Amino acid sequence: MSDTKATIQPMKIIAGADSFGCSLKDALVSHLRSLNIDVEDLGTSSYYSIAAEVGRRVSESSSSSSIETRGLVACGTGHGVSIFANKFPGVFAATCLNASDALNARSINNSNVLAVSGISTSPESAIEILNTWLNTPFKSPCPASENKPWPDEIQSFLDNSLTEMPKIGQESQPVIDTCAVCCLVKNRELNPIDIIPGGSMKILRETPTSAIVRFKAGSVEPAHHHTFGHDLVVTEGSKSVWNLTKSERYDLTVGDYLFTPAGDVHRVKYYEDTEFFIKWDGHWDMFFDEDLETAKNAIDKELAK
Repeated sequence: MSDTKATIQPMKIIAGADSFGCSLKDALVSHLRSLNIDVEDLGTSSYYSIAAEVGRRVSESSSSSSIETRGLVACGTGHGVSIFANKFPGVFAATCLNASDALNARSINNSNVLAVSGISTSPESAIEILNTWLNTPFKSPCPASENKPWPDEIQSFLDNSLTEMPKIGQESQPVIDTCAVCCLVKNRELNPIDIIPGGSMKILRETPTSAIVRFKAGSVEPAHHHTFGHDLVVTEGSKSVWNLTKSERYDLTVGDYLFTPAGDVHRVKYYEDTEFFIKWDGHWDMFFDEDLETAKNAIDKELAK
């Protein structure tokens, strides 16, 4: 195994895993700390929520931190966490099942989030993958280049990718007006909520934050919680909210109001296309306490009573 201590540049690693990748993540976090690398371990959650949080943190750090910040995520296959981490701008997550994958991902794609498989990869192999990923500079010779230096035209392509790749998709994003009235009048289109199928949102104000949220009929929000309390008023449709912390159910329709305190775990079912106004204080966050199928099964069982 290569000696990584002499080659690693100062950096911080944000780590997280689901239950299938937790043991492997723990082994890699221990290895990173043995190299005196600063690691922030976010622990274990569902593969989409923990990967989204790691991706968000790496994305924010890419433009604001003077220290290089990368991510480490693990799930059963390594693919789910990679998909959700990649939903944030400036994040290049790659699933690596061997050291050659890691070498290519760093050399060609400038990967800043490593995704690993808790089912397919042993701790020893994962450490070799991690060491390679840590030690390989962007544009290094790698298996894809037959381990030879890249020719000038490929070097130029890779150089340009650093500025071109983060711009992909930006052209199609609507301009968001921070004025609530102007936003409603000029631009009523809502933006998809990527981590919850069927949902979309339009931020109206940033401080205190308020939004219009819409869900398609039949949509389900798995049990989750926030670090903030939030007020909502239903303006269209109908929904049920199960506050699991308080063991209470609220059936809401047009005009109904509900306040959910910070930290209260709750799941939601939408019976028809539903729209509501919501207000909260602080930075938006969402921590899932179950997966979508578990939520659907629990709701079906509850409604069948």
